[in-house]
Amino acid sequence: MDHILKDPYIREFLDLKEKTQYTESELEQGLIDRLQEFLLELGKGFSFVARQKRITTEHGEHYYIDLVFYNFILKCFVVIDLKAGKLTYQDVGQTDFYVRLFDEKIKQADDNPTIGIILVTDKDESIVKYSVLAENANLFASKYKLYLPSEEELRAELQRERELLERKIGQEH
Repeated sequence: MDHILKDPYIREFLDLKEKTQYTESELEQGLIDRLQEFLLELGKGFSFVARQKRITTEHGEHYYIDLVFYNFILKCFVVIDLKAGKLTYQDVGQTDFYVRLFDEKIKQADDNPTIGIILVTDKDESIVKYSVLAENANLFASKYKLYLPSEEELRAELQRERELLERKIGQEH
């Protein structure tokens, strides 16, 4: 699945003005306005299904999923929850809820389990490690960047990833 889902996603094609904060609705509108480029950025096999997809519980409560896609390679729905900030455990719980509800209400018997992606500006590895993200193979948190990083930022990110890998390898031995 790693060769199909990406992390991070680069949103430079949205052509948003450089500023530090965008609302979730501004990001969503930018993605919809540039849907073809977004589908290419997502990766192979994605097709658009819905924006603000409403799902209703047995008690009539409505919930709205930001974006829904279907991946014909994976043969499953992909629900995307857009967040204008860093990853929180509440975001993880909300997306897990959406995935389970979507599987129960929308997914067909011949579809594979729904994948949930939370797109955030930053993610704390502790939240990833100690939440259902660590246990659920169909739930992901991916960072997005509005612009490609500078050479200096790339070096810092590579160094951070290297240190994480070295710590992980050290813990395994």
